[in-house]
Amino acid sequence: MPASPAPLRVVLVEDSLLLREGLVRLFDEAGYVTAGAFADADDIVARVRDAQADVAILDVRLPPSFRDEGIRAALELRATLPDVGVLVLSQYVEGVYARELLADGTGRVGYLLKDRVTSLEDFTEAVRRVHDGGTVLDPLVVRSLLAARPDPVALLTPRERDVLELMAEGRSNGSIAARLHIGVGAVEKNISAIFQKLGLEDSPSDHRRVLAVLAFLQG
Repeated sequence: MPASPAPLRVVLVEDSLLLREGLVRLFDEAGYVTAGAFADADDIVARVRDAQADVAILDVRLPPSFRDEGIRAALELRATLPDVGVLVLSQYVEGVYARELLADGTGRVGYLLKDRVTSLEDFTEAVRRVHDGGTVLDPLVVRSLLAARPDPVALLTPRERDVLELMAEGRSNGSIAARLHIGVGAVEKNISAIFQKLGLEDSPSDHRRVLAVLAFLQG
């Protein structure tokens, strides 16, 4: 019999003790290994490397100043350990930070808002998607990026904007169709229109099309 795949290894950086312990339990239930759980981002590269982590999950605002320690640590990880997925959790939509995090356009990254994580299953799946090389963004983060690019995004119909937001979250055509209660064929037509209006090359690859959209949204 083939060997079972190794469990996904996670390093968590969150200063709230209750949230940190809650996430550790969640990962345990999902079959993930919490290889490290910390209240600050000190020596983050060494910690993640020593833990042999697959994904690092970090709050944006961490000790000692509670400004941008988490995002700076996330950017350091992206630059130093590119094979490690990085998922940022924040209480706020911080468009500048989101653009910095997405700047290299390689995927394996996410930005979610704490207060809008309503499904534990969706959250653990987001961790898995980041590990697998995908991009996971909260819809409010996507809208912040859209707002920074009013033209030619303004040419999109309301339905096309809805589809674009879900594409930028990293969702497949089937998932988009289910969310919007329309057929997959209708999703495909909207996507073709979006790429045409934004001047982007269409792609059969979900990952490549998300990167194309993100590249456009970042300006």
